[in-house]
Amino acid sequence: MKRITLIIAACCMILSGCAQNNNKKENKETTQTTETQENKEMKTLIVYFSATGTTKAAAQKLAEEFKADLYEITPEQPYTDADLDWRDKTSRSTIEMQDKTSRPAIQGRCENIADYDVVWIGFPVWWYTAPTIVNTFIEAHDLSGKTLNVFATSGGSDVKGSANDLKNAYPQYTWGESRLMNN
Repeated sequence: MKRITLIIAACCMILSGCAQNNNKKENKETTQTTETQENKEMKTLIVYFSATGTTKAAAQKLAEEFKADLYEITPEQPYTDADLDWRDKTSRSTIEMQDKTSRPAIQGRCENIADYDVVWIGFPVWWYTAPTIVNTFIEAHDLSGKTLNVFATSGGSDVKGSANDLKNAYPQYTWGESRLMNN
């Protein structure tokens, strides 16, 4: 009888040790999975509209800072100097900015936008806000699940109003920081 008791006790000890090893293995695998997810680099895209090249230069600086990819919002019809004359009430940019529903056509789409976790959207500030071509880009892409940040260039305006306008226009998205980029 003592032998049977000793054998049962030994079996219990062996089984208990196996269970502990399995728990340690499961905990280790869970920890490794969590660490892998935490260490996953957030992939960043810098999207920008630049009518004169100023915002393009700022976008390139930001791309270097974040080791990010670049995508330019290109209008189907390029803007001329006359189009950009803000003093002319009949200029293309003035007319577009007076009509908040204006959505100037853009060339193509960013086909791989789903690959990015963070998207910076940059533009020159026009009439204290983002040019309506930026809305064309946003409305042409699914930006769900991404953090959207705003950067802008301006000769005299701040970026806060522009960023707030975009946040209010697209509340379904997650908005992060905003930056005014000076050269």
